[in-house]
Amino acid sequence: MTAAHPEGQSRVTPVFDQLLALLCAGKAAFRILEHPAEGKSDAVARIRGTRPEQGAKAMLCVASQAASTPVLAVLPGPARLDFRKLAVAMGARKATLADPALAQEVTGCAMGAVPPFALSPDVRLVADPALVSSNAEIAFNAGRLDRSIVLAVDDYLRLARPQLADIIRQE
Repeated sequence: MTAAHPEGQSRVTPVFDQLLALLCAGKAAFRILEHPAEGKSDAVARIRGTRPEQGAKAMLCVASQAASTPVLAVLPGPARLDFRKLAVAMGARKATLADPALAQEVTGCAMGAVPPFALSPDVRLVADPALVSSNAEIAFNAGRLDRSIVLAVDDYLRLARPQLADIIRQE
């Protein structure tokens, strides 16, 4: 089902509005879930009523080269990011998590609320294939800790157009 912008909704973030505009314009199959604010993958999956593996965890990362483009790394909620693999996907020698202030500045979101979309042309998007190969839908915080979107995987791939690369750390 395609959701329209909820009427009478209280103040929303620009990122939330951007996502809704993108998904509606792209005729995506999605639904919006309102819930208590939560930024932890396993806890928000329980609140959403989704499997933790459906959660699209997005983390802003930077390469060791100062002038390189930041990368939004997206992986299933319970997975851990392998920074060496991400560096290879970025064409860099080393990748690290961006500091919270930079992540907020670049994404417009608090940590934990970053959606799996590169809404800025200055951000590259890399997603692990495990997220999209084993789920019909993904779920993610939509620029806010109290709003999630559940989105058809095909629509995510079509609209976000992530580079797919193995970036999960094997335990």
